[in-house]
Amino acid sequence: MSGQLALLGGSKTIDGPFKPYQPIGKEEADAARRVIESGVLSKFIGAWHEDFFGGPKVREFERQCEQYFDVKHAITVNSWTSGLIAAVGAIGIEPGDEVIVPPWTMCASATAILHWNAIPVFADIDPTTFCLDPRSVEANISPYTKAIMAVDIFGHPADMDALMDIARRHGLKVISDSAQAPGARYKGKYAGTLADVGGISLNYHKHIHTGEGGVLFTNDDRIADRLRLIRNHAEAVVGDMGVDDLTNMIGYNFRLGEIECAIGIEQLKKLPTLIGSRQRAALRLSEGLAGCEGLQLPLVTQGYEHAFYVYPMLLNTDTIGVQRELLVKALAAEGIPGLSNRYQNVHLLPIFQRKIAFGKKGFPWQSEICKREVSYRKGICPVAEDFNDRRYLGFSMCSHVLEDNEIEKVVAAFQKVWSGLHELRELNNEQR
Repeated sequence: MSGQLALLGGSKTIDGPFKPYQPIGKEEADAARRVIESGVLSKFIGAWHEDFFGGPKVREFERQCEQYFDVKHAITVNSWTSGLIAAVGAIGIEPGDEVIVPPWTMCASATAILHWNAIPVFADIDPTTFCLDPRSVEANISPYTKAIMAVDIFGHPADMDALMDIARRHGLKVISDSAQAPGARYKGKYAGTLADVGGISLNYHKHIHTGEGGVLFTNDDRIADRLRLIRNHAEAVVGDMGVDDLTNMIGYNFRLGEIECAIGIEQLKKLPTLIGSRQRAALRLSEGLAGCEGLQLPLVTQGYEHAFYVYPMLLNTDTIGVQRELLVKALAAEGIPGLSNRYQNVHLLPIFQRKIAFGKKGFPWQSEICKREVSYRKGICPVAEDFNDRRYLGFSMCSHVLEDNEIEKVVAAFQKVWSGLHELRELNNEQR
């Protein structure tokens, strides 16, 4: 693609908006209408009763998730943040325990740990998958480590064999945060189902959604019981249930409603098609961008299946000769939607830099429950930090429909910018 760059006064490659990604259709609208007409919008009761487990659509959706994802227990919650809080509590984390988590994730992965007055410890990411690097996990284990939280970031599963092996050798539990990877697979098994507890998000900008929501997965009966208790006012129920272990039996209203679950039933039917459409779009992007020097495209190792919530790329700015910020401006000027040149390094957020969470006196870090000084300084996760500071470039795959003609336009815009790198290099030098 030739022509003057739009950033320098030329015409845009993409001159109109892309069609928004919208997996909700008539089937979901009809399902929601039927629930409304039934008059049963929720049937949960926060007491030991048949309806402790929710209404008919909650139970139907959970059974269908169990069958689809081939897992013993699927438990719905009103958000994946709620799911993570429930998961950390259900595995028996104590105040002051340490949980290893990557910095390259949404902040809820770490704050769910803090919620139980436990201490997040950040391990670095793998430079190819962007997921937890098992070597960094091993290096960050201390006598106080009790669990590992793996995040299947951007839709790529973490190296679960390596992480589960580490956990077994050290007596740790594993939580799989597969919020962005519904339908992705690791060695034939669905992401989120290989850990002690895991699950997916049903937030509105995911592959499938119910507006807000999440689904927890586990094959452990005891963990499943405790997830359901934390979801629904555990403290009011444990006595009548005969539960003796009251560890973390502080319950919440993390319940998903009947309308959302009715929508979820229809969404689940569409998941293979929707994942397939993202994968086809990603394949076409990789084919079209293969000739862009200095642009590292996502690699999917044999045995992994990527769901492509994001199409993540890395820039070699030394090879390209243009700083990332200028390159992103040039790409955005061509009309490419959904570009980002930052993710986030959670350990660098103010809550961790200042170590202030509950109250103003630094709890839990500045208290007797924290057994050692845990560092969140810049430099503890060099790969994640370098990617965020200089190299990362992401293209959102769940913001737009991404039909073939739209992908062709994105490829053309990249190729046009790369053909004009000599002009950008001159501008880059002028701006220094």
